[in-house]
Amino acid sequence: INGCPPRGGRGRPLLTGQSRLECDPGVVGDAGRRNQRSRVQPGIRVTEPGKAELIFTPDNGGEVRKETVHHFDGPGILQAMHNTDDSMKAFATSCFAFAADRNVDVWFSTKDTISKTYDARFRDVFQEEFETTWKAKFEAAGLSYSFTLIDDAVARVVKSEGGLLWALKNYDGDVMSDMIASAFGSLAMMTSVLVSPDGCFEYEAAHGTVQRHYYEHLKGNKTSTNPTALIYAWTGALRKRGELDGTAEVVDFAGKLEAAVCATIESGIVTGDLVRAGATGVTKQVDTEEFVEAVAEQMDRG
Repeated sequence: INGCPPRGGRGRPLLTGQSRLECDPGVVGDAGRRNQRSRVQPGIRVTEPGKAELIFTPDNGGEVRKETVHHFDGPGILQAMHNTDDSMKAFATSCFAFAADRNVDVWFSTKDTISKTYDARFRDVFQEEFETTWKAKFEAAGLSYSFTLIDDAVARVVKSEGGLLWALKNYDGDVMSDMIASAFGSLAMMTSVLVSPDGCFEYEAAHGTVQRHYYEHLKGNKTSTNPTALIYAWTGALRKRGELDGTAEVVDFAGKLEAAVCATIESGIVTGDLVRAGATGVTKQVDTEEFVEAVAEQMDRG
């Protein structure tokens, strides 16, 4: 968007894909484990000396596998993490499918030099899925897939021209997607779509509840909250619904609404977050309702 220059070289969209529980009901691990009450990883607060062990007991009565994690001489902490081949494959499938649909390359990055079993399995699953299902399709479309260490990927992505989907494990994706959004000016400018391997989509604003602004709203105070990501969640869902139903007018409406949002910002009418981010050509800082009204007026002008 003109007036919101990114901090870096991006000229094309830069997407982050992360393993998410909401994408795949079978994912029960990684950094987003869900039990019946919450999305947490199992952990233990160690309060005395003792030995921590990792144990796997086969259901078929086979040999029990046991590894010593650490022998504690005093207080400390433990945390367990797991994933399944099915969920990792589903994640890889979703990433490649979405990238093919958006016509962008795919990077997958993790730290397999340190996590030689856990992260390495993610790496291998991605490579297997690419080779068996996506390689020919990507080559035909002039797209590429590559694996790289996450520290190297971070160094490269800040200077990237975009045009890629950066696939990451859950926690990595949470952190890096916010970094990229901030580099583009504001978290409120980052859209989010959850994609399942069986073709289900869910669109949302990646930033979640803007808590401080919400409490001010409850007090009856005006806030300058940027609704761009929320609007794009609706337009993304409408566009996909229109594509699935074959209703061109719905797809067209979504495109026009997105264009109106961009035109409003480019005209210099912005919310406070973009002012603080150094947006150029600002003619008026507005609150949330005023921004929505400005977008509606832009829509009416066509």
